[in-house]
Amino acid sequence: MNRTHTPALPWYEDMGPGSGGLEPRAWYAGSDSGRMSLNGEWRFRLSPGAAAHDESFVRPGFDASGWKKLAVPGHWVLQGAGGAPAYTNVVYPFPVDPPRVPAENPTGDHVRTFDLPGRWPGDGEVVLRFDGVESCARVWLNGQELGHFKGSRLPHEFAVGGLLRAEGNVLAVRVHQWSSGSYLEDQDQWWLPGIFRDVTLLERPQGAPRDFFVHAGYDHRDGSGTLRVECDGAEGRIVLPELGVDVATGEAATVAVEPWTAETPRLYDGELVTAGERIPLRVGFRTVVVKDGVIRVNGRRVLFRGVNRHEFHPETGRTVDAATMRRDLALMKQHNINAVRTSHYPPHPAFLDLCDELGLWVIDECDLETHGFVGLEWRNNPVDDERWTPALLDRAARMVERDKNHASVIIWSLGNECGSGRGLTAMAKWIRGRDPERLVHYEGDLSCRDVDLYSRMYPAHAEVELIGKRAEDPWGDEELDARRRAMPFIMCEYGHAMGNGPGGLGEYQRLFERYERCQGGFVWEWIDHGIAHPGHGFAYGGDFGEELHDSNFVCDGLLFPDRTPSPGLIEYKKVVEPVRIEPVAGAGACAVRISNGYDFAGLEHLDFVWSYEVDGALVESGALDVPDLAPGTSAEVGLPLEGDGVWTVRAVLARDTAWGERGHVVAWGQVEAGVAGAAGTPAAAVGERPERSEGVITLGAGVFDAATGALVRLGAVPVEGLRLDVWRAPTDNDNGAAWQPDERYGLRWRELGLHRMRHRTDAVEVGEDALVVRTRVAPAGVGQGLRTTYRWTADGERLGLTVSVVPEGEWRVPLPRLGIRFGLPAAYGGARWFGGGPGEAYPDTRSASVLGRWQMSVDAMQTPYVRPQENGARADVRWAELTDGSGAGVRAEGGAPFWFTARRWTSEQLDAAEHVTELRAGETVWVNLDHAVQGIGSQSCGPGVLPEYRLDAEAAEFSFVFSATG
Repeated sequence: MNRTHTPALPWYEDMGPGSGGLEPRAWYAGSDSGRMSLNGEWRFRLSPGAAAHDESFVRPGFDASGWKKLAVPGHWVLQGAGGAPAYTNVVYPFPVDPPRVPAENPTGDHVRTFDLPGRWPGDGEVVLRFDGVESCARVWLNGQELGHFKGSRLPHEFAVGGLLRAEGNVLAVRVHQWSSGSYLEDQDQWWLPGIFRDVTLLERPQGAPRDFFVHAGYDHRDGSGTLRVECDGAEGRIVLPELGVDVATGEAATVAVEPWTAETPRLYDGELVTAGERIPLRVGFRTVVVKDGVIRVNGRRVLFRGVNRHEFHPETGRTVDAATMRRDLALMKQHNINAVRTSHYPPHPAFLDLCDELGLWVIDECDLETHGFVGLEWRNNPVDDERWTPALLDRAARMVERDKNHASVIIWSLGNECGSGRGLTAMAKWIRGRDPERLVHYEGDLSCRDVDLYSRMYPAHAEVELIGKRAEDPWGDEELDARRRAMPFIMCEYGHAMGNGPGGLGEYQRLFERYERCQGGFVWEWIDHGIAHPGHGFAYGGDFGEELHDSNFVCDGLLFPDRTPSPGLIEYKKVVEPVRIEPVAGAGACAVRISNGYDFAGLEHLDFVWSYEVDGALVESGALDVPDLAPGTSAEVGLPLEGDGVWTVRAVLARDTAWGERGHVVAWGQVEAGVAGAAGTPAAAVGERPERSEGVITLGAGVFDAATGALVRLGAVPVEGLRLDVWRAPTDNDNGAAWQPDERYGLRWRELGLHRMRHRTDAVEVGEDALVVRTRVAPAGVGQGLRTTYRWTADGERLGLTVSVVPEGEWRVPLPRLGIRFGLPAAYGGARWFGGGPGEAYPDTRSASVLGRWQMSVDAMQTPYVRPQENGARADVRWAELTDGSGAGVRAEGGAPFWFTARRWTSEQLDAAEHVTELRAGETVWVNLDHAVQGIGSQSCGPGVLPEYRLDAEAAEFSFVFSATG
């Protein structure tokens, strides 16, 4: 009888977490025991598969001098050592056959030779620590196998003291790109194999603790903190000199303290002192609970102004150095972000030290995502297969044990987008048993059976309002439904920051502030994951020849890959600013209402300053006396001058902080009084008469083609192609996502043909005081069109234009824009305007637009989205000028505030480009003056444009006045 023989799985395909390693424990930056970094130059060899079992490289004396040199920490695919990055969002880049992986499994052998410091190894133990290896590793020291592990973004340690020698130690590590662990790490990021975090030898002296757990609660009723430190493997004392604390481990001490919060990150320096080791402590006292359906820290409701953060650097991938981590957190604080979700894995452990120090709330997320099973209707999902449960529990334990002593970590997250299952329940139970002093989060199970808070991704504004009222759609189980409705609510992801956008942030924020249950959210995400590329500038999915990829969906951050803030981050800063400065409605004299939106802090750390401008020119400025308001309170404050102009009031840091310098702007507001909103068109009664001669029509300073009525010159400045324009290069949010319910207008616009409009001249009428050009603008192949009339008038050197637009046919989609476009010679590349600035804005992304007088080059007006798309509009513009180096050029004034865009390529050329390096400056500066533009929304992974920001095709009339400058 034939029998089918199933061979045992190799270690990298078994479902277990690994073997030979030590139990997880807390991470800390340093102590008086020795440590030796093994970061640096290693030798490296890449094999195409895992089947080759040549292990000769692990033995001392093996000659690896001919191998490539590789920096550790790092990824071999980013160092020219073979292979290439690959990006997928959901789908696995290999056949889904858990726990098996392909035979084509790139395998990197790493070798490092090192000598020990003179006094090592001593009479204690020595531990070899890996902080991050993707996706699995098998480890040898001096020819002896130590074990193997999975869990790419988690720590793994081995006891190695008995194997070390004074000189010539050989550490050998075999890394496979794919393993059973890869099924648990489908986390919407580049697949980047390698030893990408630190490798360290740690001395563990006799009498040193194996582990310790700091418990530091705060009682807001009496202002006391209670400290107790559990110590495993050694007895010792806890000393906090500033508080006069000196107690034995395991004993509690209660003293008056200043609590730790993200706004006031008060830390007390101390030590854990044992016979074998002195470990520095930085203790923050705080208590986290859910009470009355609200997350409360130290007795107060908190509002998360958060961001999701992947670890990423455009040159080194997930290897992020300490300076970059600090820079990231300083940027977050400077932009009013107060919370981080560590999507979708624990960060480098040093990152959490910085969160403690600088002050951010942290949702620490486990290294777990099985999103690729969604396409299989979650069949064989590891989180619902008990054979995988040991690996899931191992991952939970490694996160919690490593990070348990951080005040900033207030919520543990089980993982991301894993569906639901018994393994998640087991993780939640273990975490609660180990650390009941924090909350448990998981978004992927709407029953909320395993968690302490209700969390959602990308719900529409209307649904958020229902949730705020605790009136959301019911869950099937009545008991679970009641439990969920009693929970606080957060959006663990919202405001998808892909390309131009996200729109609608302000509307979300108003819901958070209106409904106590809605405690904010975390914008997706912090940084674009564009990889530095010599040809593309920054590469995204597909640029490395991936068989499966998700294109530029990996570029969805508030920072560009080079860590320059995007307009989305500037907008978010304004939307979530913790101090509101608003005009007082109906105030007889100019006044502002100052509201303290902090959860804990007063305003004593801020100075308030004001400035008064007329037509963008500064008239006067000074300091504003604002009382030190308690959180949640407000006051009306009068402004010192009256008149027609713009007052700007700013709240700035009163002194240097760890993340910002004195004078850094935290919040601002403007009061506008009597500012002219229109220049007006030349009056017909004093208008000039058009003159026809030799194929042209002359009207004041304007010269027109007699056959088409097109403006060809304004004074001495040539003008090209002035006509109605309704097209924009669709944004990522315009194009939308297939899984979102709202209409994908970018696709609809292209189907309708708005990118290839045809312009027909029906009449050129020369009247007594005006030139009237009647046209029809429409795409080929359809019946819809826009009947467009241009009426030109002149008054001296001023040339007036009134545009009337009447839609014809049935328009079922909004317009991208409605205005005029024209070209000027390339020399006119300087821009000045009075209106919103300095950066771009759109109807639903204009909160950060400051009314004033601005000046920059046309080149500087461009926003370099990794995938080119519509960008660079300035809002609420009253006048704009395009000039050459001498100041000569063209000025346009609006009959009403308008939108102003200028660039050295057309919208069609912008639309055709896939990378910014494909955009080439031409011989023309193309200028858009828009009566209205469509909003942005967040439909690349979220709701579309809200109704109030849609540009419906309706009859419209708008006007401009043109004149020469210089």
